[in-house]
Amino acid sequence: MQFHHHGYVSGDPRIQPAAGVGLDRPAELPDQVDVLIVGSGPAGMLTAAQLSQFPNITTRIVERRDGRLVLGQADGIQARSVETFQAFGFAEEITAEAYRITEMCFWRPDPEDPSRIVRSGRALDDEAGISEFPHLIVNQARVLDYFARVMAYAPTRMAPDYGFEFVGLEVDDDAEYPVTVTLLRTAGPDEGTERTVKAKYVVGSDGARSRVRSAIGCTLEGDKANHAWGVMDVLANTDFPDIRTKCAIQSSNGGSILLIPREGGHLFRMYVDLGVVPEDDHGAVRKTTIDEIIAKANGILAPYTLDVRNVAWHSVYEVGHRLTDRFDDVLPADVGTRTPRVFITGDACHTHSAKAGQGMNVSMQDGFNIGWKLGHVLDGRSPESLLSTYSAERQVVAQNLINFDKEWSTLMAKRPEEFENPSDLEDFYVRTAEFPAGFMTEYTPSMVIAEAKHQDLAAGFPVGKRFKSAPVRRVSDTNPVHLGHQAKADGRWRIYVFADAAPAGAASPVSDLARWLDTAPESPLAATPEGADRDAWFDVKVIYQQDHTGIDLNAVPSVFKPEVGPYQLTDLAKVYGADPKADIFEERGLDRGGVMVVVRPDQYVANVLPLTATAELGEFFAPLLPARQSQV
Repeated sequence: MQFHHHGYVSGDPRIQPAAGVGLDRPAELPDQVDVLIVGSGPAGMLTAAQLSQFPNITTRIVERRDGRLVLGQADGIQARSVETFQAFGFAEEITAEAYRITEMCFWRPDPEDPSRIVRSGRALDDEAGISEFPHLIVNQARVLDYFARVMAYAPTRMAPDYGFEFVGLEVDDDAEYPVTVTLLRTAGPDEGTERTVKAKYVVGSDGARSRVRSAIGCTLEGDKANHAWGVMDVLANTDFPDIRTKCAIQSSNGGSILLIPREGGHLFRMYVDLGVVPEDDHGAVRKTTIDEIIAKANGILAPYTLDVRNVAWHSVYEVGHRLTDRFDDVLPADVGTRTPRVFITGDACHTHSAKAGQGMNVSMQDGFNIGWKLGHVLDGRSPESLLSTYSAERQVVAQNLINFDKEWSTLMAKRPEEFENPSDLEDFYVRTAEFPAGFMTEYTPSMVIAEAKHQDLAAGFPVGKRFKSAPVRRVSDTNPVHLGHQAKADGRWRIYVFADAAPAGAASPVSDLARWLDTAPESPLAATPEGADRDAWFDVKVIYQQDHTGIDLNAVPSVFKPEVGPYQLTDLAKVYGADPKADIFEERGLDRGGVMVVVRPDQYVANVLPLTATAELGEFFAPLLPARQSQV
């Protein structure tokens, strides 16, 4: 964490100085905003947290509840989400309070006595080392609390506006604030009254029954639910030996349980199979009582017993898989003729079962994706055409999720005798580990993802996939750090310069690239606003092949040591050496002749280029930066 560059800080260094719209932020919801976010679930709160880092953008997030979420339904936090939390500054804290999944156990009917279940296998949660981050279980409400703190500590001093329900919207593309939103007050002395807010953009994060989705003419389409599950968060005593380990449990009577231990050491969740739902059920299965769910669970667990002492929460749901045809308000006939003004995220545009542990995780990545793009457009960094990439990128991800969840939920619902091989469920869990961990997303070429022409120079950083961190040594303080962990969710692009073998300061491709980045009018850094810090829009780092003891900081080009803050202090934290114990050049298959890796604000690799490819780098950013657009 870096601070003091604006002067001595004696308080909490996570609290950034108020700036821009945060200097005199009105307590009441204003009549005009740049971005109005509807719904304070994971997607909405992450979008708000990202936009809170842009001091000159007025963002408000409205929620129909009268206060913070007390009990969240989602609880699975995949490694990609923890990686995202690291960028927002709270990965360590939430990991400390969460339950960590390290193994999964599989239980099946005992071949000697099918009326009893026996443990038939174990699988490591991340046997292949997909991520250095853990797989966690923690209440959704706590995730929202952390994002609320990020917003409150941000320059804009954001906070949710509780007690507002979305009623409808109208769009007039010719107006300065094109989206007129009608809200209903659901709490406070003016409860029951309507009011109007005008916005430049609206993000609907208002769940599976989204009114924003309906307002822009989108509908969820897909498979009809045909299988029901009872889910309960309980405190109980039991002789089942794996009660604090994630388990898939299959019984001979056809019922199954997915067991998820919860944070705190005592609470756990059970997804209990209630069977196939008849066509003429008409919702009757949803009336299944908690006592019936507990009884069903005891039947599946035999010979073990479950003595439930307290039920924190329970519900019944039917598995359905649905997706909207678009994630914004641009009709197919209008594609290319107008840019979107209204977006939907999370459950508003994709629904699926909870058993894959993906809903909250994929929803948050929706928010990360649209958040930085709205920030760049409204901050004058990029053209409005950037916003069209949101729906194009995220709809494919949602479809892949639904395809995966169909297979997983079908396997979970199978009777033991229906499996061709008894280990099929376990094998699927291990074989597909990278997908549920959140690392299979691979964006295709667009204005923010380049063609992978030079992928061979950085095999471990696939273009379109998230930047996978690796250990390095920071030269200035000799500390071993993870390179990717130094990237914050601050809206900046990142250019990682992996050096050739020449020492710092010697005539080399790195020296030539550094000079071009610092002085050339075609350099993306040339678009940085006058008066702003040199690294305000671009975070440029260099990683030398030598270890930290062989790197002369004074010889490192100045573009890697920008002067920051009102005192223009030299930032020495962007210069790294390879860690001899885990050489990043070996770990990530980096060419020893050197390579540039360009990474988006949401941590996805956008381009891989030779150190000499300055023209290609300039051409990539030309459509994205205000000073370059006239040259396209």
